[in-house]
Amino acid sequence: MTIGITAVAIGFAIMMAMLFMGIHVATVLFLTAALAIEIYFGGALMSVYGTQLWSAMEDYILLSIPLYILLGEILVRCGATDKMYGALSPWLGRLPGGLLHTNVGASALFSAVSGSSVSTAATIATVALPSFRQRGYDDRLVLGSIAAGASLGNLIPPGIAFVVYAALTNESVGQLYAGAILPSVLMTVLFMLTIIAIALIRPQLTGPKEPRMPILQRVRMFTDLTGPVVVFIVIMGSIYTGWATVTESAALSVLVALVVAASNRTLTIKMLHESFVATANLTAITMLILATAFFLNFALGSLNVTQTLSTFIGGLGRSPTEMMWILAVFYFVLGIFFETLPMMVGTVPIVFPIITAMGIDPIWFGVFMVLMCELSLLSPPVGMTLYVIQAVRREGNIRDVFAGTIPFVGAMLAMTALLIHFPWLATELPRRMFAD
Repeated sequence: MTIGITAVAIGFAIMMAMLFMGIHVATVLFLTAALAIEIYFGGALMSVYGTQLWSAMEDYILLSIPLYILLGEILVRCGATDKMYGALSPWLGRLPGGLLHTNVGASALFSAVSGSSVSTAATIATVALPSFRQRGYDDRLVLGSIAAGASLGNLIPPGIAFVVYAALTNESVGQLYAGAILPSVLMTVLFMLTIIAIALIRPQLTGPKEPRMPILQRVRMFTDLTGPVVVFIVIMGSIYTGWATVTESAALSVLVALVVAASNRTLTIKMLHESFVATANLTAITMLILATAFFLNFALGSLNVTQTLSTFIGGLGRSPTEMMWILAVFYFVLGIFFETLPMMVGTVPIVFPIITAMGIDPIWFGVFMVLMCELSLLSPPVGMTLYVIQAVRREGNIRDVFAGTIPFVGAMLAMTALLIHFPWLATELPRRMFAD
C-alpha cells in the first residue's frame, strides 16, 4: 500500500503535536506507528510487532551503546577527567581567553572517549567551575564555553548519536566516524576562535592570563592525558585498521578504562557498582526509544512512504544544497523545542528517503544530522546540556547559561554553513580511508 504526501504530512504533524504536549518520546513513536497500522491495515500488522522488535534490537552494533556509556562512567568516576583538565590548563591558559580554552579543549578530549554530550557537560562543569570562582571571568562566558565544549560530545568520534543514525539507516559507523573527524576539529577551532575574538574585543570578560609554568612541569603534567589518549587510540585504531568492529572496539576501550582506573587506584567495587547502575539507566531509556523508532520505520516501510517522499521531492526541482539549507532551518527550529535523540529518531525515518532520492551522500547527511542535534543541545530553552550545567552550578539563574551560549551558537551556525557548502569536509576522509 502507498499513501499520499498529504497523509504523510498529517501523520508527521500528529507526531510533532504529541511531542510538544510532553508525551514520552517512545510512547509517541509507538502511537504514531500503531495509528498508521490501524488506519491503513486494520491493525493486522500489529501481530508482528514482537517479531519485528526482536529482529531490530538484536542488531550487534547496538551493543556498543551501553559499552560507550559505561566507558564514560568509568572515566568520570576514576578521576581521569580531573587530571585531564589540570594537564591542559597550563598549555591552553596562555591563549587570549585563558582557561576558557581549557573548557573547550578538555571537553573535546573527554568527548573523544565518552561519546556523550550530557556526560561531558556534567563532568567538565564539575571540574571547571571551581577554577573560575576567584579569577574574575564573566560567569555567562564561562558557562557558555562549557556548554559549547559539551556540544562536541556526539560530534567527535565515538559519538553515540552516530551509532543511532547508523542503526536507523544501515550506514557504516566507521565511515561516519571518519566523516566527523574534520568537522569536529574545525568546530573545536571555531569555538576557540570565538573565545579569542571575545577576549580581544572585551578583555574585561575573560580575566587575566594564567601565569607561565616551567616547560618541564607542563610536560610532566601532560602525562596525565595518557589514559584518555590511549582509550581514543584503541577505539579509533582498532576500527580503522579493521582489527575490530565498532562494538568490539567499545569493549576493548572499557577494558583499557579499567586499567586506567586501576592505575589511578580508584578501581573499587563501589565505583564499578555506580558505573553499572548509571549505565543501565541510560541504556534502558535509549534502547526503549530506539525500539519504538524501529517499529515506526517498519510502519513507514509498509506504507511505502519512501516512494511517496521521493516522488514529491523530485517534483520540487530543488538542488541538494538548497535542500540541505531547508533541512538546516527545519532542524534549527525543531532543536529549540526537542532534544537530540527525539529529534533524530523522529525525523530520520522520514527525511532519509528524501536525501537519498536527491543523491545526497548519506555519510555527509549523517554528520550534518549529528551537528544539528548538537546545536539543539546548545539552543535555549530546551538544550539539555544547559540544564545539566546549571544543576552542577547550583546558583544564579538559568538565563546566565542561555546568554552565555549565544556567541557559540553563532559559531555552530557558521560550521553548518561550511558543512553544507563544502561537503568534502565530511566525505573526503571516508572516501580515502575506506576505499576498496
